[in-house]
Amino acid sequence: MDRKPLVEHVADALARLTGKTTVRCPHSGCSVRIRYRAATPAAAKRLTDLATDHTRH
Repeated sequence: MDRKPLVEHVADALARLTGKTTVRCPHSGCSVRIRYRAATPAAAKRLTDLATDHTRH
């Protein structure tokens, strides 16, 4: 059993409890993850776009 996804899920849950949002790259095998807290809507959109556009990282 691969424990990495479980560890990532727990880390994401803990981040959410502290008010952070986690956005991951949807590309298979890519480990890019961006977390932010208290971002303006424009900044949140920019960070989300950066995390989900695999060609930019």
